[in-house]
Amino acid sequence: MKIMNLRLKICIVTSNRADFGLLNNLINEINRYKKNFDLKIIVTGSHLFKSHGLTINEIIKNRQIKIFKKIEIYSTALHDANFISDALSKTIVKFQNIFKKYSNDIVVLLGDRYEILGVALAATINRIAIAHIHGGELTEGAIDDQVRHAITKFSHLHFVSTEEYKKRVIQLGEQPDTVHNVGALGLDSVKNTKFFSKKEIEKILCIKFQKYFFIVTLHPETQKKGLTKNLIFQLLEALNQLKNTTIIFTMPGADLEYKIIKSEINKFIKRKNNAFFFKSLGQKLYLSCLKYSNGMIGNSSSGIFEMPYFGRGTINIGDRQKGRILMNSVINVNPVKQEILNAIKLIISKEFMLNKKTKKNIYGNGLAAKKIVNILKRINLKNIRQKVFYNIK
Repeated sequence: MKIMNLRLKICIVTSNRADFGLLNNLINEINRYKKNFDLKIIVTGSHLFKSHGLTINEIIKNRQIKIFKKIEIYSTALHDANFISDALSKTIVKFQNIFKKYSNDIVVLLGDRYEILGVALAATINRIAIAHIHGGELTEGAIDDQVRHAITKFSHLHFVSTEEYKKRVIQLGEQPDTVHNVGALGLDSVKNTKFFSKKEIEKILCIKFQKYFFIVTLHPETQKKGLTKNLIFQLLEALNQLKNTTIIFTMPGADLEYKIIKSEINKFIKRKNNAFFFKSLGQKLYLSCLKYSNGMIGNSSSGIFEMPYFGRGTINIGDRQKGRILMNSVINVNPVKQEILNAIKLIISKEFMLNKKTKKNIYGNGLAAKKIVNILKRINLKNIRQKVFYNIK
């Protein structure tokens, strides 16, 4: 009797533009092995939120990716703690129904968003194995930190980006043979992208770049209340001093107090003819902008993972990313106008550019997706489904 090879049923959940920019590489790699995998893509979160650019349209444009389900969890309510609680409860209920109706062997989740925690809960209730990407990291200035560690404890398989993060996941009680250092998926994006030229970027965005050009992405610091207003105020005060400089702002993440940042940026660009604000640039255009910019300013993880690849500096403001392993092209500053200005002056200096330019990245070599797929191809679900706490001797 001929034995049929069963394909591993994988569900990947994407909830925002940032995680899709990373998961896109993994999705493409999984799609190369249709004999091994039955893949479902579920889109949720701010992808379906108009104020964040309806970034589901960027997924739809990719003809190689078929969306299995769209799950709406956001209402039009104010973005406060009640909004998040409502979204989280909707996530659990709606994904519980999806997982109950459609069988899955493993759910792949990335990062530290609260809605992803809801998906992890729903998968756990339905006894579905969870593979978590980018666990073990620290971001002490955001509630994401606790959320990330919580998702780790729900997960059965772990794909981390450095050896230090691997040790931390094991320290959280995860079995060592389930934790794999594959590097950061963001470097896959950089390695696999055919960038636009500088002239093409100018044409697409209808912008003529001045002598200097910066990408600015600022997210709220959600660990403590009231920090965001000063954060954006000090940043804009510094940027207001710049001359012969083009500034491109990207949308803050859908976190508590994001509307404060969005509102202040809109006021700023109305007064300045050299500043522009985009809800979403799309991955190729965004990475192309990083490539040709003089540096990145804000507190985005993109400045930690991807920006160093281009040999440009990152000015990391405040505590949101506190705890991450940093390359030497990343400069930490307090949310103080003069500190930000001093850092800008430094990263555009010739000495800085010569000393920091490197394509060797502590977060891997751009092969994370391939490594993850190779592990998934040989995974034994029976061995990972039963979680046993690992005690460090």
